[in-house]
Amino acid sequence: MKIAKEGFPFVLIPFALGAALVVLQGWFGWPWGAAAAGVALLLAALFCLFFFRDPEVRLTQGVGLALSPCNGTVMEVDESGAEANVVRVFLSIFNVHLQRSPVAGTVRAVEHRKGRFLMAMNPGAHLVNEQNVITIEGPQGVFVVKQIAGFLARRCVSWVAAGDALAAGEKIGLIKFSSQVDVFLPKDVEIRVKKGDKVVSGVSVFGATVGG
Repeated sequence: MKIAKEGFPFVLIPFALGAALVVLQGWFGWPWGAAAAGVALLLAALFCLFFFRDPEVRLTQGVGLALSPCNGTVMEVDESGAEANVVRVFLSIFNVHLQRSPVAGTVRAVEHRKGRFLMAMNPGAHLVNEQNVITIEGPQGVFVVKQIAGFLARRCVSWVAAGDALAAGEKIGLIKFSSQVDVFLPKDVEIRVKKGDKVVSGVSVFGATVGG
């Protein structure tokens, strides 16, 4: 199974410690609590292996499409803004946590904003939580992908920098553990998702420009 490089410490360290405890308990007759702790660490390693998975996906192709940058559940679609529409997505600990570029374009800015760690379902989380803001400009306009830390997610990782050229669906970052992603789309992009929809990074279509 392919995993994101940020997951290696979370997998290898508890696996090594857990295996050592189990083996040493058998060799030296330590209390069974040592073996139980070892098994717990091995299970934690397996969970992290699952969490940081990086599955192969067949990217959706099409002219004028804006793809989902993440896996998760749509929490809100806000079309009330004067300059952009917003789609907010909740990522549970069971979702793939890699993010992808919704469109082809050039990264104009990557901004890290320090903040709090409210639960993603909190209405104010997208305003005050720790986050990375990635601005991408392409033929369809300016798109902003906001990686937002949550109660468990304590770090947003960006793999791109200003000036990078991106293809639609190209990997741009990762959020460690449960979290939220907000996507700002130009007003002339027709939104094609609604609250409650399950979306898949690089596969689900968030919206399309006229003719897309």
